[in-house]
Amino acid sequence: MKYKIKEQFIKKLSEAIRSILPVTALVLVLSFINVPMSFNLTVRFIIGSAFLIIGMALFTLGADVAMTPMGNLLGAFISKKGTRLWFIAAMGVALGFIITVTEPGLQVLANLADDIPTFVLVVTVAVGVGIFLAISFLREVLHFSFRYLLLFFYSLLFLLTFLVPKGFLSIAFDSGGATTGSMTVPFIMALGVGIALKQRTSGPKDDNFGLIAICSIGPILTVMILGLVYTPDGESNYAAYLQGMNNADSIASAYISALIKNLLETLILLAPIAAFFVIFNFITLKISKKKLIRIFKGLFYTFTGLVFFLTGANVGFLPAGSVIGHSLAESNYKWLLVVVGMIFGYLIISAEPAVPVLIHQVVEITKGTVSYKALKLSLSIGVALAIGISMFRVLTGLHIMWFLLPGYLISVSLAFIVPKIFTSIAFDSGGVVSGPLSSAFLLPIAIGASDSLGGSIVNDAFGLIAMVAMTPLVTVQIMGLYVTFLNRRKNKGASK
Repeated sequence: MKYKIKEQFIKKLSEAIRSILPVTALVLVLSFINVPMSFNLTVRFIIGSAFLIIGMALFTLGADVAMTPMGNLLGAFISKKGTRLWFIAAMGVALGFIITVTEPGLQVLANLADDIPTFVLVVTVAVGVGIFLAISFLREVLHFSFRYLLLFFYSLLFLLTFLVPKGFLSIAFDSGGATTGSMTVPFIMALGVGIALKQRTSGPKDDNFGLIAICSIGPILTVMILGLVYTPDGESNYAAYLQGMNNADSIASAYISALIKNLLETLILLAPIAAFFVIFNFITLKISKKKLIRIFKGLFYTFTGLVFFLTGANVGFLPAGSVIGHSLAESNYKWLLVVVGMIFGYLIISAEPAVPVLIHQVVEITKGTVSYKALKLSLSIGVALAIGISMFRVLTGLHIMWFLLPGYLISVSLAFIVPKIFTSIAFDSGGVVSGPLSSAFLLPIAIGASDSLGGSIVNDAFGLIAMVAMTPLVTVQIMGLYVTFLNRRKNKGASK
């Protein structure tokens, strides 16, 4: 078993190196050409890349060893025969709330959106995820139409946009993307698999997917409702903080203080889900001692991975992103902000820790119908488009709804054309790609650029994560149409 874990870790480490090195290399090339970074910041960024690689490898290992088995076991228990609907709904609310407050992407966004108190935003988002995870559970048990649920809730969201203050819209849609990240995705997807396997015995499991998509709607709705009763300052002061980090303490002290902070915060965040599982195992699951020890080892890998990942992202990547945004926006070739942003968007997919979890599960459950390369390419193209549009917004000041409204209209319309499995995967993908690295690196690029241009950070920079969450809905469904076309063509050729 020890050898197997060691072998798995080496494999995860190799994947993490291939994922993060291209982003690191591009930043270093930019620092020599057009984005002058101080020696202090350059070294911190390089160390941050190493932290991200180790953190991503440990986290994805922990997802395989602990988060996925925990989710499968709880999902199977929730949907067992004779379980009452009220109990299923209550479990959805409780698990959704607990797992959301552990989500690192949400913590990063809550700190960036400092015109709303962090506690208020996190609790509001967690309530939204809890309610909509309950709806997701009931959908799987009662077999509601995924497409009609999407149509109903997105129609409701866009009706609310006419009532919610302009400054709240970008943060609300960003919340939907940032919530479903590295911690939430493997656990919620595993819950879905556990429930679906208990409900059905054969054939493609369309209901395995779609939970992430529905859960992403909850935070947008609850933050919009918060916007009806709460008025933000209208501007974020975080750009000044990002700039100040260039001249921060020594490299060693910056990393040590961040490690201690992230260690304590991650420990507090992971404790509720660990305690929840222990109590349920004691009462009803009663898995073997050997399995329980393995799960707790996996939780330790998850914990350590998150600490390293968040430290590297916050100390190394976050200030570097801000400097890149400032420098490109101040240059004579401001359009480079769009081009460079698109390149980063294309590369960043591989570095988001939850993305390989989703792709591997899609390939496994669809038995290769959806290939690893095809799904990853469609996600990369989608995120590249999203970042390009977001940087264009920073340069022009165009309101985000000019892009979100037609994007979601196209996405929901495609849902009634594309095979169900591709629609579910596409809408799940939107939540998965907008993880902690998007919050800690891509969003600071937009914030730095907006601050340099004298624009509105809340209105122009925020909304980037929302765009990242929206564009894959279109690109993955188009990929689904293409795959369906190829399969039909192949079947026609075989029948002749």
